[in-house]
This record gives sequence, C-alpha cells and structure tokens, in this order.
Amino acid sequence: MYLLGFDIGSSSVKVSLIAGENGACLASSFHPKQEMKIVAQQAGWAEQDPEQWWENLKLALKDVLNQSKVEPHQIDAIGISYQMHGLVMVDRQQQVIRPSIIWCDSRATSIGHQALLEIGEEQCLQSLLNSPGNFTASKLKWVKDHEPENYNRIHKIMLPGDYIAMKLSGQINTTASGLSEGILWDFQKSEVSKLVMDYYGFEASFIPEIVPTFSVQSEVSEVVARELGLAKGTKISYRAGDQPNNALSLNVLNPGEVATTAGTSGVVYGVSEQVAYDPKSRVNTFAHVNHSSATNRLGVLLCINGTGILNSWLNHQVGNGALSYAEMNELAATVPIGAEGLSILPFGNGAERVLENQNPGASFAGINFNIHSQAHVFRAAQEGIVFSFKYGMEVMKTIGIDAKVIRAGKANMFLSPIFRETLAGVTGATIELYNTDGSIGAARGAGIGSGYYKSAAEAFENLTKLETIEPATSQSEAYQQAYRTWKAELEKMI
Repeated sequence: MYLLGFDIGSSSVKVSLIAGENGACLASSFHPKQEMKIVAQQAGWAEQDPEQWWENLKLALKDVLNQSKVEPHQIDAIGISYQMHGLVMVDRQQQVIRPSIIWCDSRATSIGHQALLEIGEEQCLQSLLNSPGNFTASKLKWVKDHEPENYNRIHKIMLPGDYIAMKLSGQINTTASGLSEGILWDFQKSEVSKLVMDYYGFEASFIPEIVPTFSVQSEVSEVVARELGLAKGTKISYRAGDQPNNALSLNVLNPGEVATTAGTSGVVYGVSEQVAYDPKSRVNTFAHVNHSSATNRLGVLLCINGTGILNSWLNHQVGNGALSYAEMNELAATVPIGAEGLSILPFGNGAERVLENQNPGASFAGINFNIHSQAHVFRAAQEGIVFSFKYGMEVMKTIGIDAKVIRAGKANMFLSPIFRETLAGVTGATIELYNTDGSIGAARGAGIGSGYYKSAAEAFENLTKLETIEPATSQSEAYQQAYRTWKAELEKMI
C-alpha cells in the first residue's frame, strides 16, 4: 500500500507518494514552479486565494500519479500539512467568502495586543499559553470589525489544511492542534476557548467539529475522486500545521526533542511535557501533533522571519545573481569565525516575535573598508541568522527547552556547511540531518492515522540519517565571542 502527503505552503504546494512498507518516496512534485502569488493590498497585509492551493494541488498530484503509475485503490490514506495561522471562511455552500488572510499578514497585531491587555496578561497566558497576538482569532476579529458583510456570511472558519480536507471530502472539521495555533484553544479546560470566543463576540457555531490529529477524519468523495484520479473512500487521516508536521517528519515527538527549519524564514521547534509559556510571548506554545488531555506534548516554537530571505537578498544584491549558493558558501568559508568583526542582524522581513514584535530591520555593524570583502558579508550573514536562532533558544531554555540534539532536513540553509557548523558550535548541540520534508512527513502521518502503521515508531523505523555534525569544541570560544559581539549590537537596537 501507498501513502500520499500534501504540503500546502505559501510559496507552493508539494505532493509526495511513499511506499508504506519502507517509507521510500516513489514520486514527488510541486506547483507552481514559480512562487504562488501573495496579494498585499496594503503594507503589512498578505492574502491568498484558497482556490489556488487547490488548483496547484491538483497539478502536483497529477504529476505524482503519472510518475508512479500507482493504481488509485493502492493508496491507503492522505495526510495534509499546511501553512499555519491562516484564516479561511466559507458559507453554507462551502464557498470561500474572501481570500485567506495568511500567516505573514500583520493587520491584526493591534487587535491581539488590545485583547491581551483587556482580558489580562496572566489569564491569557495561563489559559492560551500565548498572547492572542496576530493569530487566526485576531484576524477573524479584524474581518468582523472591517468587513461585517463578509462576517455575517460565515458558516465555518478553518485553517488552510481544514480547507483542503473539505475540498477532498465535502466535510468540515478541524483539530485541537490547529485551534491552538489560532489561539482558540483553552489548555486548562481542553476545549475551545470560551474566553476568546466571548471576548471577540464570535458565534460558537463557527468552529467545526473537532477530530483527532491522527484518525480517519473523512474520506475522499466520489465526485472529487473522479476529478483527481483517486479512489472514492480514500482515507484522510492526518493534518497538522507545517512546523508541528516538520517535527513529525523528523520523528520529533517526545519531550526534549528539537526540530528546526531554515527556508525563507527559520523555526526552532522543541517538544515539552510542561504546560509552560514565555511571559513576553517571544516564543509560542501550541499543542503538538500527539498532544492529548491525558498526555501533554506541547510544541514550543521560535520563529525568525529573516533567514533564507537574507541569503537570497545577498545573492541578488551583493553577488549580482552571478554566484550560486554553493559558491557563496565557498567564499564564506575563506573567512574566519566572526567575520573579522563584521556583524549582520537579519531582522529585515517584518516584526519579530522574539523581539517582542519590534521591527528593527536588518543592519550591518563593524564594517571595516580596509579588510571586509564580499566573502566577509556572506559569512557574517549566515552567522547572524544562526545567532538569531541562538538568541531565541536562550528564551526557549527558560521554559524548559534545552537542545542537546537538533534534527533538520538537509535542505535550504542546512545545505551550507558554514550554517550548520556555526549552529552546532554556538549552541553546543549535535546537528542531525535527514532526507525528509513536509510532504513526506504528512504521508507518514497519514499511515499512523489510518492504522496502517501500528505506532509512530513503526512509521519512522526506516527514517535515514544523512549526516551528523558535532560541535567543534576547539572553536567554541571563537563562536561564543562572535555571538557576544553580535548580541551586543542587537541590544543597542532593542
């Protein structure tokens, strides 16, 4: 039997098909080949039409079915990973009411801050483990305040993954993990947050039926099966936000385990059994994929907005697009740790939660015109990204996440030896790299949810480690000194 994984990103939709018996990826495809359009009608806004997720899913799935030649009835189940925090609203005919307000849209920041103050910081943090912030619930309140005609048409609200499951099955449901990332879940009572619903004045009927993260949540309908080339009744048996799912894909499920990604933005995600929170909401705590009322499994999430996007900016603006990323890495390697005093703060992609929603912008410090070159800039940028991770991980440590081993897919910034060696060197953690991604993780999750796998341990017994990077103890002081220099520059700005 085979398992399908869908990964609904903001840049593209990726589909992968794996063999259940050994986890091998048989076929994979993504669409569009250029990035999906994000509409920003005003500064700080970001919207996407959910229909474009669906259309790109169909294209990628068609590729995968053509490549693999697998018969539809051989596919046991489907898992869905999706961009977190987005708001999708549908009417009674399951038609989208307005474009989705996605994760990087910041229009509701002031709404969430006001809610924190008026509900009370202590009550919010104890119940929600987070400030209402700029998350899904606050986005919905923005619609209520500014688009009452759209708000009054709402039948159900959902997250992007819920929308895809609805399109596949015709059924609308959601998960506790998803509601927690929308700041709609009460961790003290293990139910939808009456505190948030009442404060914002939302109708209880807006919330879909809640289903377990790993379970047969619905099945592919007959009409959609014909449209997609799948079998009617194919199980939809797992869904999760992209960062909890990335952790799952790396078999990060137990307290003390840590996963990270470093694409356009960067995330460090650690699992805890403590119901804990950062009093300043610099890092966020959500229900992990295997959280339950009986067993606490909380995902503590650090997000850095300016990660791969900084490297890309340098490629185009400093390298003039003439260098490959591998060539940039080779140049960076010619420069010593600390880039001879050059520090780069990578915060140039919007307000940073870890900086208490400040937006200091990216900056260069310590430039010496006599010694600093293109190579120094490339190294300082990668170090600056890693140091921003280290800065946030210091916050995570205060609520129980102390990374000894960090797992990541061998992709994006983790293709750079400088990046991964600096991360190991400055944190003292061992870095483990694996050949997996969000769509493959979603497929494995589907196998757990459908019962094809008897346990998560069985689902991941064939997960292959590609590389291990140990901290270079002989260079530890050099990394720490470079970090102290960088941190001193940051503290001048915040």
